[in-house]
Amino acid sequence: MIRQRSHAEATQRTVRLEAFTDGVFAIAATLLVLDLTSHPLGELDGDAQMWAALGDMWQLFFNFALSFGLLCLLWVEHVRQFEHISDVDGMMIWLNNARLLFIVLVPFATGLTTEHSEYFAGRLAMPVVFLCAILCSWLQWRWAMRRREMMLPSLSEADAAAYGRGALSALLIAVAVVVLAPWIGSPAFLLFVFDGLFTRLLRGKGD
Repeated sequence: MIRQRSHAEATQRTVRLEAFTDGVFAIAATLLVLDLTSHPLGELDGDAQMWAALGDMWQLFFNFALSFGLLCLLWVEHVRQFEHISDVDGMMIWLNNARLLFIVLVPFATGLTTEHSEYFAGRLAMPVVFLCAILCSWLQWRWAMRRREMMLPSLSEADAAAYGRGALSALLIAVAVVVLAPWIGSPAFLLFVFDGLFTRLLRGKGD
């Protein structure tokens, strides 16, 4: 389904890039469930043991929900960006490919963090992958702003700058998560609950 755009100059290159990106996000989100389906429950003799075994998987469920939710947030940001971007060049395409590189690593990083949370590197796997994906998304918008007349014809310079300031919210939160995750683990990701508030504050009242 092709969304209605706020500009009339959207090119076929933009549509194809969006379709490819949507597909990669969908596959990454789907692959997250493999950690759940492949986790052995062990020998079960009744409902009580099954419920206990499922309860022991709480960290697996928690990290699955976190990664799925964050993937959804990143996809929504991708959708919002391309409601305004009317054309892409080689740099934009490769910045998008760089973002997708980290998106496809999300299932691996989630499993690593879940299975090896006792290690420093294990606790950092998810935060670093999401930080890199968010950084690439932010760099995409910065590049679009540099070529605003071609890529962002529906936005004024002030509106594009306000959007860019708002996009800093997720990036700053991701940095904070990387700093906190070695000490408190995956709950550090709950900072993203404040992303909407910080985005509005950074964009300013005039947005």
